Amino acid sequence: MENWRTYIVSEKDVLLGKPTIKGTRLSVEHIIGLLAQGWTERQLLENYPRLSIESLHAVFSYIQDCIKDGLLFSPPKKTA
Repeated sequence: MENWRTYIVSEKDVLLGKPTIKGTRLSVEHIIGLLAQGWTERQLLENYPRLSIESLHAVFSYIQDCIKDGLLFSPPKKTA
C-alpha cells in the first residue's frame, strides 16, 4: 500500500472524527468489526459499493501503522 492517508481521513464533522474511508461514512472500526465477524473482502465490496480494494488495503495499512506505533495496545501494568 503506497499511503493509507490517501484513503483514510479523520474529520471532526464525520462520526465525531473517527477514522473513515474517504468519501464515505464507513469507519475503520466498522470495517474491522465486520472482518472480525467473518465477513470477507468480497462481501464488503459487494455490500458497500463505494469501497474499493485499495481502500480496504488502506484500512489494513492504517491498522498496521497503529500497532507499530503502539497505539492499539496498553503495556502490561507492573506488579509490586
